Amino acid sequence: MDYDRAELTAEILKAVAHPVRLIVLNAIAEDEKTVSELNRLVNIDQSTLSRHLAQLKRAGLVSERREGTRIYHRLANPCVLQLQVCAEEVISCHLEKQRRKAGM
Repeated sequence: MDYDRAELTAEILKAVAHPVRLIVLNAIAEDEKTVSELNRLVNIDQSTLSRHLAQLKRAGLVSERREGTRIYHRLANPCVLQLQVCAEEVISCHLEKQRRKAGM
């Protein structure tokens, strides 16, 4: 991997590295959502949520479509959810090692 590719990969990883953005990604994995629908899930200012969505869009993880006055957000590429699955596996392994260590 060259530096430019590593830099782009780091930007994607940074984009998912926030609890609100993870909640958003999981929510729109089920079905596309408006900002209002997402806002009910995360309970933050709409302007803050919009900044999170903008970061996810810049990273190429979220896309949108307009229908009248509504904007619907959806996953641009569902493979991003595999990052979360991998992180959960790492967490499980880490916790298991801690449990074994504590049992010694």
